[in-house]
Amino acid sequence: MLLRSARIIDRGEVTAPTDVRVDPETGRIRAVGDLSARGDERVVDLSGKTVTPGLVDAHVHFSLSGERSVEDVVGLSDAELTLVEVRNARKTLEAGITGVRGMGARDIDVVLKRAIESGDVPGPRMVANCRSITITGGHGHHMGREVDGADDARRAVREQVKLGADFIKFMTTGGVTTPGSDPGAVAFTDEELHALVDEAHRRGVHTATHAHGAEGVKAAIRAGVDTVEHGTFLDDEAIDLFLAEDVTLVPTLSAPYHISRNTEAATREDVTKVDFVYDRHLESFRNAVEAGVTIAGGTDAGTPFNFHGGNASEIQFMAQHGMAPIDAIRAMTETAADAIGLDDCGVVEPGAYADLLVFDDDPLSDLTVLNDPTAVLKGGRVVTGSLPEN
Repeated sequence: MLLRSARIIDRGEVTAPTDVRVDPETGRIRAVGDLSARGDERVVDLSGKTVTPGLVDAHVHFSLSGERSVEDVVGLSDAELTLVEVRNARKTLEAGITGVRGMGARDIDVVLKRAIESGDVPGPRMVANCRSITITGGHGHHMGREVDGADDARRAVREQVKLGADFIKFMTTGGVTTPGSDPGAVAFTDEELHALVDEAHRRGVHTATHAHGAEGVKAAIRAGVDTVEHGTFLDDEAIDLFLAEDVTLVPTLSAPYHISRNTEAATREDVTKVDFVYDRHLESFRNAVEAGVTIAGGTDAGTPFNFHGGNASEIQFMAQHGMAPIDAIRAMTETAADAIGLDDCGVVEPGAYADLLVFDDDPLSDLTVLNDPTAVLKGGRVVTGSLPEN
């Protein structure tokens, strides 16, 4: 199939009308440029339309569906939770998010990833975790793996890798949505943090840490973490460490935004915490962007009122608070794919997966256009919407 004369937004640049040859059999892009049609291929005229790579969300929770509290999910059986994850994965793909990093819930994400890869259920390409690692009683303990001490931390990493985890997530600080948990407080000891990161890297997987407070962020970066999620209370020293150690920030601006817009329905504790963190979160993000910290788009989708399928709004939030629109799109395509190890995704180039979004209007003129693609392609096949008929 030849996609003809599309305006392409890719790698932070915009092309003149360009052709893209897609091979639905391999699911990859064969060529990009001024191409001649072949006799045996379908030619689709995309004149006046814009194409971007499929979006990549570096932080989603398929086990959660925007409920008021995680307590609403804890009692679900594994079978029920699996059905929830399948539903949320489909919604995510149909909204144009063709790649994600699933941040863990019990041990189901790795099962979902295999089902998507085999074609049994629809969903985005996944980098999957099993259970987030936390201290006893720490943030996310409801469905995580609680540990005490460096030896237990290493054991937990080995358990996750044995079950098929592509990366290790751990909770360096408390969080907003766990009752009694302080987002600013450091949870793990330095010895535990170094054990978690060292063991993960020894097993060949990357690490991601939930961290709000600056001291927790700095402790995790010094331990060698690969990505920091949230980064709510960054100080100058933390930002300097991001730059010195080439660590990526996944800010998840969507998460506090949705709680702040649903205060009447949210739990009282969540509202109190968000009132405390929201402005500081935006300030930290702006400071990180101005300093040149690498930013990867991630939504924390599934957290309270943060529904799957609305992921593209994160690009709008990043643009509203310090990023140029084209840089925000890049953060949630190429940069996010690179950060989470989703190979051959997030770009429009030969050899990459033909995961593409088609838009009638220009997303750079109005980023809300990203919420409603004209067509979503995964592996060169239309998932939802339609391409023009010749």
